[in-house]
Amino acid sequence: MEMLDKIYTAFLERQYQEGMALARASDLLDLSPLDGLPPQHYVVQYYCKGLVRPARGEVVEADYFEVGVWFPSDYLRRAEPFQVLRWFGPPYVFHPNISDKAPFICVGRLAPGTPLVDILYQCFEIITFNKVTMREDDALNKDPCAWARRNQYRFPVDRRPLKRRALDVQVEPLLKMAQP
Repeated sequence: MEMLDKIYTAFLERQYQEGMALARASDLLDLSPLDGLPPQHYVVQYYCKGLVRPARGEVVEADYFEVGVWFPSDYLRRAEPFQVLRWFGPPYVFHPNISDKAPFICVGRLAPGTPLVDILYQCFEIITFNKVTMREDDALNKDPCAWARRNQYRFPVDRRPLKRRALDVQVEPLLKMAQP
């Protein structure tokens, strides 16, 4: 990959550093760069609860989801959500913001230069139903909209945080008890 734009290259390097730091601090996320350093392409694996409906059957929970992220060379000037993000699987995911006909996931408006970490959080919020569109006129997958309105009590499907919470644990030595 030829990098002539120093600002874009610096952006990609920062995204790689921050994205990998989030992945190291998460029990629910793996981030795999697909090309050279700094990478433009990533595969994101989420190990969290979301919903699927295999073959129009019952809606059930699943715990593995995969998204592709690509930063095109003009990403700092223009961001097309359906160019930047691709839904890899499972194909029978059940969410209004994820298409059942094409590999699309809609995180809403994506501003040019949106950081990778923000995109990772937005996808996580969609998968876990922390973020959901319940209007058919604004959904990629219309069937889950009505279902979501009837089942709001189930959301979010996964309440765990994407980033592990830091614990401030201080250990103090025990005093030896005097033996009689």
